[in-house]
Amino acid sequence: MRRRWNLRIWAGFALVLLALVSYLPLFTLFPITRDFPWVNLLLFGAGICLLALGLKRAFREPTLYRGKIAGSILAALSLAMLGLFCFGVFFASKNVPAPDTALRVGQTAPDFTLAGTEGNPAALSALLKQNRGVLLIFYRGYW
Repeated sequence: MRRRWNLRIWAGFALVLLALVSYLPLFTLFPITRDFPWVNLLLFGAGICLLALGLKRAFREPTLYRGKIAGSILAALSLAMLGLFCFGVFFASKNVPAPDTALRVGQTAPDFTLAGTEGNPAALSALLKQNRGVLLIFYRGYW
């Protein structure tokens, strides 16, 4: 009897790959999926469940289905990818500098010189000599 391909293993690994590569280009665009990656975790869960079912089938019926070796390797890779994803999203991305040295409201900013709109240097001290106040707008660099 000819052995059949165990599609659950490959579909599960495809879901795990989709969960890993879809977070940055797709799910970080929306706050509901960026703040907590629930869609990606569901995709990881579904992929790992399919892999487990495929491995169970491969080990219970080895005469009918393939995938004992490849399924075991893909399952180990999938668990490693889940660990990498969780490390990146829940630990490494939250490791931003502490705001201890950040300016507070009303605090005087240190003097600096930047290029103006026409390319000429503009110093904060020179702007404060000409004007009563200067409005500084800081764009948040980490989302």
